[in-house]
Amino acid sequence: MSFGAGLRLSITTLTVLPVRAGRVDRAAAAVAMSVAPAVGALLGALLAGLLWLLREAHAPALVAAAVTVTAAALLTRGLHLDGLADTIDALGSYRRGDAALEIMKKPDIGPFGVAAIACALLLQAAAVTALPLLAVVVAFAAGRVAIPLACRRGVPAARPGGLGALVAGTVPLPVAVVGAALVMAAAAVIPGRTWQGPLAVAVALLTVVLLVRHAVRRFGGITGDVLGAAVEAATTLTLVGLTLG
Repeated sequence: MSFGAGLRLSITTLTVLPVRAGRVDRAAAAVAMSVAPAVGALLGALLAGLLWLLREAHAPALVAAAVTVTAAALLTRGLHLDGLADTIDALGSYRRGDAALEIMKKPDIGPFGVAAIACALLLQAAAVTALPLLAVVVAFAAGRVAIPLACRRGVPAARPGGLGALVAGTVPLPVAVVGAALVMAAAAVIPGRTWQGPLAVAVALLTVVLLVRHAVRRFGGITGDVLGAAVEAATTLTLVGLTLG
């Protein structure tokens, strides 16, 4: 069954949760990318639970936030952060096409990539210190809405192989829009952020659309690294935006 295989693929791809892998093909990938926001909400709930425990233990706000952000990196194997670093390195090189893709494939991280990871983690931790628990759930769900948006039909893969080729163009646009709308609705429930919450999510997702469009121009399409960059960008911008409410 495609839904069951796709759900397992989404969980095993986006988290370290101990779920047995299922079938891996385009049909399963379409489901996996479509349900990514739900997996993000699950991840956000786990992190919000950890943050609650730390706050109940009277951990300093910055320590509690830093531990929560570190846990997020561990629960996702750091793959999104790696994708962010590789994508920023490639974009920072001002190269195009295969030359840029070669930079993304290198195992090392350049100065642009290091700076991108440092800024993302710093901004996330700083934002979490000031946010209610529901905002953490919303932000991590919003970060995973970036995935169906990046994998919507009409967006090509940059390479003939790899994760990008498996998932590119698999998600119907209405599915991505519904995911975004649900997360924006959840953001409106955050105390004191009736309109600021949806606006923060909307700005973050608009940034993802622009990032994907730029990646298509520079690389010829999306890759797994671009997906990771989109996730981290959306998560970080949502967290920061929610602090402004």
